Amino acid sequence: MKKLIKKAAITSVAFFVVAASGPVFAAVGDQGVDWSKYNGDYGNFGYDHDKFAFSQIGGTYGGLFVDQATYPTQVASAIAQGKRAHTYIWYQVGGSQEVAKAALDRYLPKIQTPKNSIVALDYESGASGDKQANTDAILYGMRRVKAAGYTPMYYSYKPYTLANVNYKQIIKEFPNSLWIAAYPNYEVTPVPNYSFFPSMDGISVFQFTSTYVAGGLDGNVDLTGITDKGYENGNATKPDTDTPATDDGKDANEVTPSEIQEGMTVTIKFSATNYSTGQAIPKWVKENSYKVLQKSGNKVLLDNIMSWVAASDVQALDTGGSNSTGNTQTHIVQSGDTLSGIASNWGTNWQELARQNSLSNPNMIYTGQVIRFTGGQSGATSRTYTVRSGDNLSSIASRLGTTVQSLVSMNGISNPNLIYAGQNLNY
Repeated sequence: MKKLIKKAAITSVAFFVVAASGPVFAAVGDQGVDWSKYNGDYGNFGYDHDKFAFSQIGGTYGGLFVDQATYPTQVASAIAQGKRAHTYIWYQVGGSQEVAKAALDRYLPKIQTPKNSIVALDYESGASGDKQANTDAILYGMRRVKAAGYTPMYYSYKPYTLANVNYKQIIKEFPNSLWIAAYPNYEVTPVPNYSFFPSMDGISVFQFTSTYVAGGLDGNVDLTGITDKGYENGNATKPDTDTPATDDGKDANEVTPSEIQEGMTVTIKFSATNYSTGQAIPKWVKENSYKVLQKSGNKVLLDNIMSWVAASDVQALDTGGSNSTGNTQTHIVQSGDTLSGIASNWGTNWQELARQNSLSNPNMIYTGQVIRFTGGQSGATSRTYTVRSGDNLSSIASRLGTTVQSLVSMNGISNPNLIYAGQNLNY
């Protein structure tokens, strides 16, 4: 996230009032990070004590959608390392509820962090000149997030918020829902500097630096325990709902040192001290992820650093499977769906979907359930969708993870308002 630097110090008294008066959860005072595509496929933590990560799923830049291909693997990576994964959406909607609706229609079905986890709206640029319209567009989005079963938050920085948003309307409806950034400089800052705490009501997460470690990484602190949402049992590797990303993360978390294989992506544990040669491992090495090039006994050779490390000193971030193939497809079950119908759209059969999704009764699938399919081919052939009564191109595009423009182009549709039940659409 890009932020402006806050120039003047603010008393920290307000912080202590907020922290002391709020509810007490296990995560109070926990530090964590936020990631976008610039943090790579698997993200990177700054320190062993980091407990959570916010990953950008994508967003809208004035109506132009930009998806983040790194989102699912970053979520899986966080879960694999026992961290709490959350989501944020780049929310450059200005004061337009129409643009806001398009953004939420597109991204809410694609969220892969657990139900009740945080979905934050990143509102830091593109505001309109109408403060109330901006506020209404933000509240519209937060209501949609809540209705979808997630915990809504508003992200920005104090000067931008005061200039463009009636933020007290937000915290009246969504108490303690602010995630606010403020810091004095770009020097490495491993712990919060409360002299620059942005004195405002309703702050639950304070982003205290964009240079958490050398090289740059946003650092955040949870003031109220809000990052426990979706992980109330305290174990990030066992979130209370399943998605492809959290499933992949849980699978990777269960990989033992003896099961580390060539081709897997791993990170070096912060507790590791030395390479197999006896040389000390620099801290920056532990902040990144690496492919396993070779395995010999209880040692693994990692790419880029080209060094041997004890297998017990690395943590698997994937299982060397679906994350690297790019062939896994997902479908959010809609009212009226059947497993046979979903299978037909993917060119497979319901038995294979039942097997891949561990469905003991293929007749019992439910609205909102995520169905996955890993095909044997790379998707060179197009897939089809059969239009149902009540469908429109916008709802179909959202369901299939594509755009109206793409559907129009692929199917030679001259009038996007004229589709009919039973029509087959390529996507």
